[in-house]
Amino acid sequence: MFIKQLYTNCLSEYAYYIESNGEAAIVDPLRDVDVYLNLAKERGASIKYILETHFHADFVSGHLDLASATGATIIYGPDTKTKFKVHVAKDGEVFKLGGSSIELVHTPGHTLESSCYLLKDESGKAQAIFTGDTLFIGDVGRPDLAQNADITMSELAGILYQSIQSKIITLSDDVVVYPGHGAGSSCGKNLSKERASTIGQEKETNYALQSQTKEAFIKAVTTGLATPPKYFPLNAQINKEGYESLNAILEKGMQQLSVDAFKQKAKEDNAIILDTRPASSFVEGFIPSSIFIGLEGRFAEWAANLISFDKTILLVTETGKEQETITRLARVGFDKMGGYLDGGYEDWKNAGEQIDMLIDVEADELAMDISFDDNLVVLDVRKELEYDNGHLQQSMNIPLDELIDPGTLADFDEHHNIYVNCGGGYRSVIACSILKQQGIHNLRNVVGGWDAISKLSDKFSIAKTEATFS
Repeated sequence: MFIKQLYTNCLSEYAYYIESNGEAAIVDPLRDVDVYLNLAKERGASIKYILETHFHADFVSGHLDLASATGATIIYGPDTKTKFKVHVAKDGEVFKLGGSSIELVHTPGHTLESSCYLLKDESGKAQAIFTGDTLFIGDVGRPDLAQNADITMSELAGILYQSIQSKIITLSDDVVVYPGHGAGSSCGKNLSKERASTIGQEKETNYALQSQTKEAFIKAVTTGLATPPKYFPLNAQINKEGYESLNAILEKGMQQLSVDAFKQKAKEDNAIILDTRPASSFVEGFIPSSIFIGLEGRFAEWAANLISFDKTILLVTETGKEQETITRLARVGFDKMGGYLDGGYEDWKNAGEQIDMLIDVEADELAMDISFDDNLVVLDVRKELEYDNGHLQQSMNIPLDELIDPGTLADFDEHHNIYVNCGGGYRSVIACSILKQQGIHNLRNVVGGWDAISKLSDKFSIAKTEATFS
């Protein structure tokens, strides 16, 4: 028996390759399926099953492309309805995999179809459980992503309580837990950086697996949940209804466009110009009205939160990064790819086209400017909780994902000198590009963000927002 955990950093997602005696199963595959096909080929195995734990909301699964390439059966748990062919398994149904077996364990609560997969060895002993978004290391799946309007968050949390009590904590303490996500994912609120655990460890340390009443559990798992990303419902719908193949999207996106063709397509299609170069390159010069989201950060997640899925996307990338960019966008449901600028930004600049740029300032320069510039405004684009834990007293907080609403910019006047900070300097550059696109140009990007500002606490007035509880 062979298990390989496959981690995708910018989505904090775990997929799994399971193999026994030449037969393999893939749990929760991403949309770019070559990694699974290549692994099976290297090991001389055939992929027999594609095991989906639920309808994912944070990424588009590779189930359809993988099934097309291999003939493998797509398996979902009870209560699943799709527009494509799948095997809807019963609770407790067993699937043979070489000399091993995999039992579907229906664990509704995160979603109604949510299921785990219990792997047993040749003797029938449970070895590991692949928990999807039902159980994380240190947490459980959030119960507020129901695709059924007839069920409330509290009702789902109550269902999750029953699943945990009857299906999870009853397993042997030595069963290895392989979750669907790790720290950084928006699918939970307390996810650990650890990549695996055991049922015994989780019963000791996971707040949601402690001995408690159903009412206490519901309160624990529903308190402190951040607003889910806006793109989650769309991705869940795509996973349920089907999608265009990744190869077709790559074919559209890998079109090389000259500067003239790029300009023409941008105008005709009212396209989004997305620049994915490093932040340090973008601030030195970029195409006017382009949006920056660099590949070095949580690229796909921010793109899905900030960019319209209905518009054509034209790319400006580092040379050789075009396919990676398209693939990572496709992972979260983007399919309207219009091509990329051949030669990148340098060819645009060398053609004598109009350019724009941002001004970087260091934290100590901000400290000096605050003291004498009455028109200075500090815009902090971190999440509310980050801001509450420490911020400049003079700052205002508009989280990055709220900047796309023009109504949030009503407090800014033409005479304001706006200094933008985030946590480390990535999100602030995204924010500046959005502000510029909306006609606000008197901007300064604070290099290093709050990390740099907080190290100079003797030069700033630092504030914290005290939490209040009712």
